[in-house]
Amino acid sequence: GGDDTYALRPEFTPTLARMYATRAKQLSQPTKWFCIPNFFRAERPQRGRLREFFQWNVDVIGGEKAEGDAEVVSVALEGLRALGMTHRDVVAALSDREIIGGAMLSAGVPESSFESVFPLIDRLSKLTRAEMQEFAARESLDLDRIMAALDRLDDPSSPAVRSFLARFDAVLEGDWRRFQAAIVRGLAYYTGMVFEVIAEGERAVAGGGRYDNLIELFGGPPTPACGFGMGDVVLGNLLEDKGLIPEGCELLEALSRPMPLRPDAFVISSGKEGADEQVTPLVARLRRGVETPRYLESRSSDAAAKRMKPWDAARYAPEEGGCAPLHARRSYKATKNVGKLLGEANACHARFAVILESGEHCSLKNLETGEQTPDLPLAEVGARIARGQTM
Repeated sequence: GGDDTYALRPEFTPTLARMYATRAKQLSQPTKWFCIPNFFRAERPQRGRLREFFQWNVDVIGGEKAEGDAEVVSVALEGLRALGMTHRDVVAALSDREIIGGAMLSAGVPESSFESVFPLIDRLSKLTRAEMQEFAARESLDLDRIMAALDRLDDPSSPAVRSFLARFDAVLEGDWRRFQAAIVRGLAYYTGMVFEVIAEGERAVAGGGRYDNLIELFGGPPTPACGFGMGDVVLGNLLEDKGLIPEGCELLEALSRPMPLRPDAFVISSGKEGADEQVTPLVARLRRGVETPRYLESRSSDAAAKRMKPWDAARYAPEEGGCAPLHARRSYKATKNVGKLLGEANACHARFAVILESGEHCSLKNLETGEQTPDLPLAEVGARIARGQTM
């Protein structure tokens, strides 16, 4: 009873932006945030969409934009890979509102109409040709020119698209991504990169993008930010459809193998030729782990009964050349002083420091014993750390 009005939380990004804005001066950049709250939507319940659901949110606030974009998309895909998905099951459909905006200007769409045109583009797959024509006529737009501009962007040889996709090269394998101009996301606060993780049947498992103006809108300093959300309902349906939800003893064993809170590795560049360029790719590889040939072969089988489950111990078996995913970190400080960076590695209690000496070799230092192995091929680092060895 009473006259009070209450709201049920529909999303979290504006709330996070407001929280960060109030403490921006005290927080480091980049700030990495995740949460798994419950949300609500007012709609008719159906498969994959309920009125209440839980959502995994991941955001990177501050830092270098291209690097943040790549890390956010990578986290979404690596989470799904860890659950047993492959690039045949899901793919990241990537786009960029700035690129789409440029294409719309070339198609004669004034910037003042973007607020109306972007939602139209986002709903293209759901509209009939007649509905699109009706909207275009109402806004005095040339639908054919708009569609032609989008088609040109979907051409893999487009220079703008090739440059955009290059920012993901260090952390994403090509089979896991594609450019899709029709992805612009419906929310008005997105400013740059946007994406959806699409599963079979064109179901969106996750989605997000860059929202560089939102923190300033809530009274904070100009701060770049990006993130994504992944709902539990569609994800649960997808895992169930593919037989990727363990039960009984398998479930208990899978849940008993969490990632360590203590960092296994802290990756440092020595500043020598080729070293800087390997920091991001190496961190990504260590976090991903190495799956055994036997596991990979089984997952590519057309016969479901022959496929190993993602919780099978053989997936990362070291005796078969595998290596379980590691907790890997890196520094975001501008300094190239290796001594200071080793101090940062010790401060976060990392087990090992990986000091990149070139684009192909590194030194591996045990931060507990001080033992150090020089001139180690990068391909061997993960296995050495997993075994706890430096010599």
